[in-house]
Order: sequence, then C-alpha cells, then structure tokens
Amino acid sequence: MERLKPGADKAKVDARIWDLFGEQWAVMFTDLSGFSRKTAEFGIIHFLQVIFESERILIPIIDKHDGILLKTDGDSLLIIFRRTQKAIECAIEMQQTLKVYNKSLPEEEKILLCLGIGFGPMLRIGDRDVFGPEVNAASKLGEDIAKQGEILVTEGVKKNLELTPAHSFEPITEIPPGASAAFRLRYTL
Repeated sequence: MERLKPGADKAKVDARIWDLFGEQWAVMFTDLSGFSRKTAEFGIIHFLQVIFESERILIPIIDKHDGILLKTDGDSLLIIFRRTQKAIECAIEMQQTLKVYNKSLPEEEKILLCLGIGFGPMLRIGDRDVFGPEVNAASKLGEDIAKQGEILVTEGVKKNLELTPAHSFEPITEIPPGASAAFRLRYTL
C-alpha cells in the first residue's frame, strides 16, 4: 500500500518489491489442443477424464525434471524451473510420452499438448503464482499460439539454454507481448 500513498517514491518501492520477491525462473505453460471443441462435443465427464489423465501422466515428468507445479487451471498447468535446460528436457519428454500414449487411442481420447516456455526475472508471490513479462509471453505462447506437439519459447529461453545437437530453433512470426522474439523448438519425437 506504500506505493499508493501520495508522494510515494514508486521507484524505491518497486526496487524493494523486486528485491524481496524477484527471482530468475524458467516458466512453462501447458495447454491441451482442441480441448474446448472436445468438451462441447463429448461433455463434461470426458473433459474431466482427459484432465485427470493428462495430470496423471505429466506430473511425474514434471517432478523428474525438478519442476514446481504452481497451479492448474482447467486444461492448463503453470510450472516453474530453476534451470532452463530442465524446462526444455521436461517439455520434450512430455511430448514424447504423449506420442507413445496416444498411439492406439481414438482421436477424442488423445492428449494433444501445446507448450510455451519463458525465462527471466519474475515476481514469485507465495507458492501459487508468478508475474512478469516472461510469464505473460509463455502463457500466450502455450495457450494461444502453439499448435499440438509444439514447444514455443521466448528469446530469454534461447539465450539461456545450453544448446545440444538434438535441438534447434526456428523463429516464429507471432511474437507475444512481453517477448522480443519467439521461437519454435525443433526436437525429435
């Protein structure tokens, strides 16, 4: 509330907030492709079944790569990682695992994942949320821009990643607010 007082030194208050709550994180948003359409077509029970099944499959992968699941929202997950490399490895393993899982399923039962990842300074408030430009960009990439099977990343991720011959990046034209550039991770399923 100090920031709202008349004559407050907002820059000083902001610096203190960043000092108390600002941290570097890789942030990942997941989203299930075609989910709203499937829900309208197959109903709420189907909706819940796919959500629970996706969480059953994905949460152990998140844990394996030292991710911290901050929250779930419908068919989306918000996850943070201390290391960008871990976020990328987790994203690739999620896509690979779901490819195998989906192989013999009818189309309406498949879990088709879209992913967006950002990296940079953000405000972590408690154990439930993070805020900042990279958070917003990762959200847009994962929930609005990515197509099924895609892993989209911000320039912050690309700059902070230890590249291996297994990955490369391809620029995308749709750049979300909060990012200076965005890329499609090319990886092998």
